[in-house]
Amino acid sequence: MDHSLEGWDVGRRAERDWTPWGGSTGKARAKVLAIADDYYVTVVEAEAGYSGDAHEHEHPEFLYVLDGSLRTQGVDLSRGDAYAAAAGSVHTDFATTTGATYLLVFKL
Repeated sequence: MDHSLEGWDVGRRAERDWTPWGGSTGKARAKVLAIADDYYVTVVEAEAGYSGDAHEHEHPEFLYVLDGSLRTQGVDLSRGDAYAAAAGSVHTDFATTTGATYLLVFKL
């Protein structure tokens, strides 16, 4: 059977480059694994002390914690936890005191 990859972006983590990831404090880096219809599937590694900037979600955003822990909107999340933020929701709290690696799906 012939399988078409038309319309697919298959990303291999080892083949993608890291890029700096913005935030208010601390350091983080991101690796975009795949893109489709302007949605990005991204792995982010944030060092302890990292915090993100406040922003409004123009589109839905999905996060899954792979390792470590973080706090978002006053809720503590650790490995295996996730959130889905609806379009129009406001992100006012995002930080990690321990460091965290997470999978983030978002649209620009």
